[in-house]
Amino acid sequence: MLVGVNDETCYNCGRRNPGLWGFAPALRALGGDLGFVPFVICTCVVLYILTLIASQGNIGTGGIFGMLSPSRQALFLFGASGAVPVFVADRWWTVLSAAWLHAGLLHILFNMMATRQLAPVTAELYGPGRMVIIYTAGAAAGFALSSFAGEYLPNLLFLRGGQFTVGASAPIAGLIGAMLAYGHRTGSSAASSQASTYILMLVVYGFLLPGIDNYAHAGGLLGGYVAARSLDPMKPERVDHIVIALACLGASLLSIVASVLHGRQFLE
Repeated sequence: MLVGVNDETCYNCGRRNPGLWGFAPALRALGGDLGFVPFVICTCVVLYILTLIASQGNIGTGGIFGMLSPSRQALFLFGASGAVPVFVADRWWTVLSAAWLHAGLLHILFNMMATRQLAPVTAELYGPGRMVIIYTAGAAAGFALSSFAGEYLPNLLFLRGGQFTVGASAPIAGLIGAMLAYGHRTGSSAASSQASTYILMLVVYGFLLPGIDNYAHAGGLLGGYVAARSLDPMKPERVDHIVIALACLGASLLSIVASVLHGRQFLE
């Protein structure tokens, strides 16, 4: 049975407002992730350039992992998270803003490549709106755990809480958690196996590479898993999921603006 643009419910699957007020064709033109990946890449690149400019020449050049790294002051200004910003400066909202900042050229390159790979897959499993919700939940949970660990937990081998921490790897870990949750919910061995491979890679990289925030990865993975389990992939995505996703993006952008406005007093 055909479904009209103005029909309130799909007669086949029961989905509310299947035509999305006539905007469905335009939204489909953005791709399966509704343009989320280009948005993330563009926003992160712009912010990376702005942090380099705000560094006022104090840009790291030492070593391959320190290549073109913004200053700590610039990252703090734009919303770095961690024990110092959250518990010393009371900048609790940085658990959202930190996911859009990066500490070097290779850092942003690898994270954007991972986002480009994992976000469309997650959007295919859960829908684009729920994917954005999971991404945001992973960021918030990851940086909250890292900040808490940096303030209250002792360093254990390669587990060290972040005093200052940034990067999209926390929400990326959230997408991996969502893939694992999908495998558990649907019984998909392929999804579970792929997620387990990604988790193993996170552990290996976290053990071998310096400066990796493993608490942020662990928190992001857990946050993404919990969010994904509450957003049942066996049920169709609803319009309110898109609305919540837009609210998540709005809150993330506002957290960056709040960081800049609030952070200027510390740098004067």
